[in-house]
Amino acid sequence: MNNEDKININYLTSICDNLDLDEYIQIREEVKKKMEHPEWLGDFSKEDLINELNNNAKIWLYYDNAKPVCSMMIMPCSKDAITKFELDINYEEVMDYGPMFVCNDYIGNGLQYQMLQLIDSYCKSKGYKYAISTVHPDNNYSIVNFLKDDFKLHKEKNFKRGRRNIYIKKY
Repeated sequence: MNNEDKININYLTSICDNLDLDEYIQIREEVKKKMEHPEWLGDFSKEDLINELNNNAKIWLYYDNAKPVCSMMIMPCSKDAITKFELDINYEEVMDYGPMFVCNDYIGNGLQYQMLQLIDSYCKSKGYKYAISTVHPDNNYSIVNFLKDDFKLHKEKNFKRGRRNIYIKKY
């Protein structure tokens, strides 16, 4: 596939408000079934998602007609998260880039990087100064995209879900 054939995320239908969480979870679980390492993808329960959304998190689902393509999530950072990540910055200025996934039929279109750029623009427009995210150290595809998007590796750390690289970006 050459660059002219790649999907531009701006031509997809995006749903963010009034998101059907059951559908989101179903799509996420279908993606995980096809992943070599499903443990790399965030696994929020429906209750966790409701709690996050009630605290200003956002989830976007993108569709090609009615077919799911990809998704991204952001969450305002908490004081506890900043402490856990061992960062010395004001948590109120930080957005945490949560789970991102691309459905199997759409892998290879550069969609994760496009989602990063969209989230960057959104967060800057809301006055955030930093972004953080965690990525499994063996997830080379995501690491390349985060580095390309000017994230810097802060450190590697063990969490409940296992080892993760902590990446930070200053807007």
